[in-house]
Amino acid sequence: MIYDVEYDVVVIGGGHAGIEAALSSAKLGAKTALITLDKEKIGLMPCNPAIGGIAKGIVVREIDALGGEMGKAIDKTGLQYKVLNTRKGPAVRSPRAQADKEEYRKYMVNKTQNTPNLDVIEDEVIDIFLKKNSNEVEGVLTDKGLKIKTKSVVITTGTFLDGVIHIGDKQISAGRMGEKPSNKLPEFYKKMGFPLVRFKTGTPARLDKNTINWSGLEEAPGDEPPPKFSFWTEPVGSYWFKEGQKDQISCYITYTTEKTHKIIQENLHRTALYGGAITGVGPRYCPSIEDKIVKFENKPRHTVWLEPETRNGISIYPNGLSTSLPEEVQWEMYRSIPGLENVVLLKPAYAIEYDVVPPTELFPTLETKRVKGLFHAGNFNGTTGYEEAGGQGLVAGINAALRALGKEPFYIRRDEGYIGVMIDDLTTKGVIEPYRLFTSRSEYRLHLRQDNAILRFYEKAWNIGMLTEEEYKIVKETEEEIKKWLEFYKNEATKIAVGNDIKKTTAFNLLQKPDISIKDLSNYQFPVPEKDYVAEEVEINVKYSGYFEREQKLNEKMRHLENIKLPENMDYSKVAGLRKEIIQKLEKAKPLTLAHAARLEGITPAAITAIMIYLQKEKQSA
Repeated sequence: MIYDVEYDVVVIGGGHAGIEAALSSAKLGAKTALITLDKEKIGLMPCNPAIGGIAKGIVVREIDALGGEMGKAIDKTGLQYKVLNTRKGPAVRSPRAQADKEEYRKYMVNKTQNTPNLDVIEDEVIDIFLKKNSNEVEGVLTDKGLKIKTKSVVITTGTFLDGVIHIGDKQISAGRMGEKPSNKLPEFYKKMGFPLVRFKTGTPARLDKNTINWSGLEEAPGDEPPPKFSFWTEPVGSYWFKEGQKDQISCYITYTTEKTHKIIQENLHRTALYGGAITGVGPRYCPSIEDKIVKFENKPRHTVWLEPETRNGISIYPNGLSTSLPEEVQWEMYRSIPGLENVVLLKPAYAIEYDVVPPTELFPTLETKRVKGLFHAGNFNGTTGYEEAGGQGLVAGINAALRALGKEPFYIRRDEGYIGVMIDDLTTKGVIEPYRLFTSRSEYRLHLRQDNAILRFYEKAWNIGMLTEEEYKIVKETEEEIKKWLEFYKNEATKIAVGNDIKKTTAFNLLQKPDISIKDLSNYQFPVPEKDYVAEEVEINVKYSGYFEREQKLNEKMRHLENIKLPENMDYSKVAGLRKEIIQKLEKAKPLTLAHAARLEGITPAAITAIMIYLQKEKQSA
């Protein structure tokens, strides 16, 4: 076949997964094309205009630590910043920010269109070509007839693959409201034997802020000083903004009423979800309001957060009120809520169904098992959320580039980051509903904190080329400074009064006390780190040292299994003692490590022992 143009990597889709995939691929030196239907909608936030949240905020900091862009973008364009779970331990704290969705979009449009090695092409990919007599990617075909030769393709189609919008009994073929879906690419997947399943998500109506009565509503302000997501946002090496930042904008809280619930109950049969029009599975952790009313019928009210979408615009996002009710019923429902009695809907709420490929079809590199050089990321893997998409996009883009450049693949293990937890969950267990990250999904959560993401990943990022030499040096020096302070506090002692006695104690032992903070050490004539970030890390490492050691011991065995690699084409039928159904599961999943195999559904400890014995015998024979 004669091709019109050639790229190392082609990324399909300009959402949050596509952005991180394209930028990371280009950063690694691969000639990259980002193909999207509309250049000006790169980075669009079609649902909640927010970044971060429980576990999600940790993922954003991991993206940042690995050289990604999401953290920098939200630091530049946020309206309000918070750290969630501050009353709990550092393992479950997480930053969250309301975004100015227009400024965020503009930031990402500018970034993608001004990145070396990256071309943005306004078109639609309708087919993927494979090499002759091979299951390896060779190129793609666009709707405008452009034939592009490439070594790697990253699919990040979000909700566009055979997307259908539902508003009551009305259906619209669309990938997002007002945008056409991708109806031709699914044919490639059917032809190649990929299973396709239907998932569903939704978004609430947008409200005119000038028609809301704000006077009686509960204010929800941001944190002061506001936290930041990127280690590289000024001041570098801190996780807190200083003076000179734009003013934060408050969100407000209201609640549904008995009248709201009655309107929904009387019109349940007219919703797409309960009327039978939707067959796709919806997200358990972000349900529509009709789903909440049915599943929590005894709950008298549900919380609604009124969140601004832009700094200067009039659009308000009513978080917690997504629905597929008919538009005329939506007006009645929204106006039954305190503060919204006279509200005007700028655009109606809707549900959307779309195709996903089960992520068990992927290796942990996010490359498909059926087609070499084909990678998937984002909602197309059955996940929800901009952050989960961004994390997958980063890994898929890195691996697509490394494959195109003939280099070794890149992995993130469960014990290294929440991105690793997510990818392992997806590729090992699969999804029966849209996947969402929580800190409870990780057995390593004491170590995988929001504050130490840069320290966990900077070596890994540097080794593959995602950090510059200067960036690497800054983090290395920060880490060394933290270690020096910890060592100093372990050895530096003073005398303190304990009752009627005078006892000698170290700064380390003092700081372990719950009522003493690192700043309090100056009262005992101990010096304190000048840099806020260094002080924070030292204090966390001291106060939770006992818990960290306990977690480390509990997870040593699993970490050992992570290091035992399994051959890609291993013949499990030769392993003595494995039942037929276990052999079939292992051959289908193609686990890369013994730990990966151990996490597969139905794989017993006895089966893992049998594989270990087999590998040892094979090693001895060799």
